[in-house]
Amino acid sequence: MPCTLEVFNHYVDSPNVDWRITTRQEVEAAIDEGLPLWKYLNNTSFIRFCEKRASEKFNALTDVERLLQWTQSLKDWLPCFIFGVNEFGLVQKTDKDGNPILDKDGNPVMYHRRKLENILHLSGLFMFDADHLTCDPYEIFKRTQVPGFPWNVPLAHKTSSGHGCRLVGEARPELGNIADNQICLARDLGLMGVIGSTGKPVVDDSCIDATRISYCPRREDIYFIDENKLFNF
Repeated sequence: MPCTLEVFNHYVDSPNVDWRITTRQEVEAAIDEGLPLWKYLNNTSFIRFCEKRASEKFNALTDVERLLQWTQSLKDWLPCFIFGVNEFGLVQKTDKDGNPILDKDGNPVMYHRRKLENILHLSGLFMFDADHLTCDPYEIFKRTQVPGFPWNVPLAHKTSSGHGCRLVGEARPELGNIADNQICLARDLGLMGVIGSTGKPVVDDSCIDATRISYCPRREDIYFIDENKLFNF
């Protein structure tokens, strides 16, 4: 959803968000470090997750593979925001066969569809992700605080994996589109061509889409926020 301050504050302080992110990081750290996994294999939420996906293929997975699918779902079900768009147009809701869905009074059910072609108003902000960092994500944020750094960054936070840094920046139209801004920001951060822990570039180029969602962080993972610019730019 295009985000408001009230909605943002509600979710970053949510105990459920805190549990999802903390649990994901604990499980993945235990796997990486080769620690005993019985605590997580006996977690009630994990057991329910497995019961809902019970199949021959799923049951054939190793404990680690099932746990990693669970931690991915913990991330995927985090609340998410959109900072690059202020408003999407209304479109009519349809069923899987393309037939219009009507409410109890026979009126079309309308909703704000998150598609590029349905954008009514861009916010002027863009999202930048550096993932699978081999350094502390806070180090990336610190580079934005160096005197003379040529970007305004109203939001910076650690991502739910614990190994990424997400920045929401003010786009500079003179540089071009969102992709151009992302490339220039990566260069100014010294991240162009940098390879992460997975052997792939740390810069996530999927953020060039203005409709890109931003998963909710915990309050403690926010490095910096300028609420006025973030929600009123």
